[in-house]
Amino acid sequence: MPLSTDPSSQASAEDAASLRVWLGAKAVELGFDDLRITDTLMGDASQKLQEWLAEGRHGHMEYMQRHADLRVNPELLVPGALRVICVSMNYLSPDIDFDAEWQGIESPTKASVSIYARGRDYHKVLRNRLQEFAKAIEEKIGPFGYRVFTDSAPLMEVELARKAGLGWRGKHTLLLNRESGSTFFLGEILVDIPFPVDEPQEAHCGTCQSCIDVCPTQAITTPYQLDARRCISYLTIENPGAIPVEFREAMGNRVYGCDDCQLICPWNKFAKRSQLPDFAQRNGLGHASLLQLWSWTEAEFNHRHEGSAIRRIGYARWRRNLAVGLGNALASTKVSNEERQEIREALQNAIASADPLVAEHIEWALSVKTSKD
Repeated sequence: MPLSTDPSSQASAEDAASLRVWLGAKAVELGFDDLRITDTLMGDASQKLQEWLAEGRHGHMEYMQRHADLRVNPELLVPGALRVICVSMNYLSPDIDFDAEWQGIESPTKASVSIYARGRDYHKVLRNRLQEFAKAIEEKIGPFGYRVFTDSAPLMEVELARKAGLGWRGKHTLLLNRESGSTFFLGEILVDIPFPVDEPQEAHCGTCQSCIDVCPTQAITTPYQLDARRCISYLTIENPGAIPVEFREAMGNRVYGCDDCQLICPWNKFAKRSQLPDFAQRNGLGHASLLQLWSWTEAEFNHRHEGSAIRRIGYARWRRNLAVGLGNALASTKVSNEERQEIREALQNAIASADPLVAEHIEWALSVKTSKD
């Protein structure tokens, strides 16, 4: 059923409406939770991106500066692209409890790993299903130009999803939805078909600024403005070097990402649960201790995180993050003398074989003092 571009054709309007219904149903059939469509125009988001980059708030993420022209013009990624099919996929597994997550963050010897990263790498999950979706569309209407994306190319995904109506920008800069909160992944298919576009949603944050107040490093500098250089997710994942000393204490036991702004958000009381086994927690990452994860060899790290987004940071950054967490555990008055001694021994035993990046963080951790010393 080819989609006619003749706006005067009643048949084309009926075809478009019918196809739009089919797209939504097919998306759900493939495991996506919502679908919306927008055009490729980025509007004032382009200027805001340039200002953010000019201020250096992207930190070491040079790729954002390098491909800025592509981010503000999706047609450079897919020549002839007219529309963006935006989809969302919930990732919160049924066993996740936000109260338990807060308790874990406040338990100094426990490792806090961002919820989204505990299962299979979402890039692989979404990309495979988006490819399947595109092929299904092709079978339905015939050959067309397209390319699928999921956090894998210079595309302003959150802004496109906002324009399409999948949600609104929260003050933490993440996308929020009244039915799903913010615990979902985004994916896109750029197409050269003039599908009808959807309308954006109205924002519903009101006067709430819980996400701003709770941020451990004050990375949300003002509503809708994030300084990545201060963000724990950036510091533990994207940052290739040493964790700045001024942020180490605030990291606490967060060793991969940070969920605080999502855990505190009132809209996540409505976060839907995912039944996909891909996003179920692996390797005990929901309750593992810092010392358990510290005990992994590089071979164990690579094996246990096979198919996981965590593997991309590599063993050295993983150990760097854990060393900071262990140092903060040593500084905590909640930790017993026996636990403190075990942590010190584990850190001291690792210094000799540690690479310079990890060794520097181990030395910092061992230098931390508490009122018990």
